Amino acid sequence: MDTTKPKYEAFVIERIYDAPVEKVWQAITDNAKMKQWYFQLEDFKAEVGFAFEFTAENEGIKYVHECVVTAVESGRKLAYSWRYKDYPGDSIVTFELFPEGDKTKIRLTHEGLESFPDLRDFKRESFAAGWNEFIGKILKEFVEE
Repeated sequence: MDTTKPKYEAFVIERIYDAPVEKVWQAITDNAKMKQWYFQLEDFKAEVGFAFEFTAENEGIKYVHECVVTAVESGRKLAYSWRYKDYPGDSIVTFELFPEGDKTKIRLTHEGLESFPDLRDFKRESFAAGWNEFIGKILKEFVEE
């Protein structure tokens, strides 16, 4: 059995929000709410197999994100593939929610970052900065207001 540690570890961020699980679940699965803190998705459904895309721009370069929902456990877990049109690489983003009384612990895991090209916008630090902003600040403020 190979017990060597993988060369690349997934990016993981955990935070505790002063909001119930139901409110956080709605924020990550209801497209009208997602548009207030996340990307502008044309449509989104928390259903396995649902495909969606969005475009994000950094320093004049537009990246089309192509995603497909891969797992849904209502109120507990949402996962989707995350890849970029016209670039190699596949990754998975997983949101997990854990009730802690009237608060919610959220864990976001982004696996497969090493599969993307060796470009600045695809470096681990870039994803860490983005997810820290979205999960550590924007979503927290949204569900706690």
